Amino acid sequence: MTIDLYTWSTPNGRKASIMLEEVGLSYRVTAVDISKGEQHDPEYRALSPNGKIPVIVDHEAEGADGRPRRVFESGNILVYLAEKTGMLLPASGEGRTETLGWLFFQMAHLGPMVGQWHWFKNAAPAKSDMAISRYREESLRLLEVMNGRLGEVPYLGGADYSIADVASYAWAKAASDELANEDAEAVAGLAPLLDWLARVGERPAVQRGMAIPDDEQKKAAAERASIEGPAGGGQAKP
Repeated sequence: MTIDLYTWSTPNGRKASIMLEEVGLSYRVTAVDISKGEQHDPEYRALSPNGKIPVIVDHEAEGADGRPRRVFESGNILVYLAEKTGMLLPASGEGRTETLGWLFFQMAHLGPMVGQWHWFKNAAPAKSDMAISRYREESLRLLEVMNGRLGEVPYLGGADYSIADVASYAWAKAASDELANEDAEAVAGLAPLLDWLARVGERPAVQRGMAIPDDEQKKAAAERASIEGPAGGGQAKP
């Protein structure tokens, strides 16, 4: 296999699997069960210093230590694979700067805000209506920003599908689905965004990438022993 992918079924993890499917590289999946704290295992932290998924290891490239090159952080993985294959990222010009701008929009704003909304709503040990409302409203605002862009051009980077769309799809889908479940009117006016979600979601590579890790890969993770002690999670959040 050209690439080892370490991932889990989260929007960040799905960026990497969608991208690998889009560019057609051969890859092998290791499911990193974040509910068991596997992302904090010292061996995994050697690949991902911040203890997050996803990570890839490229066996066709050499790292500074002479081993196959590790690439961590999901946005970095997208840029790396785009440059490795010459796909989904313009080499220069305005198309490149627009694509990278929307990639960083996802990394700095959409992902963190939707993630915080989900955590305070569904996982926090103590409920905070203020936090839930704050992150919900900011998530909706960011979807409205995307909607405005997609009312002007077919894809976030412009005329062509790119890593900006790969990065944003799973996060925007999760946020719009949750908003629609709460209040259908909250997303009813986001027609360009909903059209983009439908078009991107119809891509076969996106459908395959969204299904990674699959049930067999998750079963392998479930059968591994839980990590003991601080590496099993402690006060760190997945």
